[in-house]
Amino acid sequence: LRGRVLVLDSTAEGRTLVRTDANPPALVLFAADELPAGSEAGAMFLGVEEDGVPIFAVDVPLPELAGTRMVGLRDVGHLLDDRDAGLYTTALALLNWHIRHIYSSVSGAPTEMDEAGWSRIDRDGDRVWPRTDPAMIVLVHDGVPGLEGRCLLGNNAAWPSTPGQRRFSCLAGYIEPGESAEAAVLREVREEVDVGVDDITYVGSQSWPFPGSLMLGFLATADPEHPVRVDPTEIAYARWFTRAEIGAALAGRAVDVGGGAQLVLPPPASIALFLIHRWLDGWVTTEPR
Repeated sequence: LRGRVLVLDSTAEGRTLVRTDANPPALVLFAADELPAGSEAGAMFLGVEEDGVPIFAVDVPLPELAGTRMVGLRDVGHLLDDRDAGLYTTALALLNWHIRHIYSSVSGAPTEMDEAGWSRIDRDGDRVWPRTDPAMIVLVHDGVPGLEGRCLLGNNAAWPSTPGQRRFSCLAGYIEPGESAEAAVLREVREEVDVGVDDITYVGSQSWPFPGSLMLGFLATADPEHPVRVDPTEIAYARWFTRAEIGAALAGRAVDVGGGAQLVLPPPASIALFLIHRWLDGWVTTEPR
């Protein structure tokens, strides 16, 4: 194996190493001869650098290396430069796909990595390629400009609870067979909080390799006077927040959400926070702020 190699550790949820002396963080890339013998057997090709050197990813235990620290994509994805963010996201998406496709869906036979990590093949020659599951995520708002404008956020019933904190985020869900992304927005919001939405507007997308989604981000409007009725199997809490409340939480000030808990917003690496910022900054208002 010739080239630069990004090491991911599937036993540590796909974490990798970054240099501690770099600001912003920078991925640690190894030369092939710095890795354990046999690592090349599972190498996944990520592309060719501008200097003509190929770059790969492998799944092996992370070495202890001075001047580095172990991180996950959620920790540093928003801090990495475009090149490193792209490498890490692609490598993690491929790794997660391989872990979940060790058997053929056609024959049930074991599969092996092939085509430099971009497919798997079984003993009969049946081949599968990486799949990406489309999902939608939407920031529902009332269309009102200024600090009194409101957005609707939910707390997922599956999220772990932290004493004194309650995380709220945009509503999201997978796009089902036969649906458009916009139809999924309508359905998911109705199912999760029983609210109808209008003016569905596509904003942007984000690869979300946990384990292999493409998040399609939208903004949509709704009537805040309409009762919010959550589906408790999916949403534990949902409520409207003003721009003043969201701005306070982002500034590190306490925002009470009841039950002695304070508002926690999505992590910086998520498209959910991007959508919240886009609404907060007034880009979707109909009047100057």
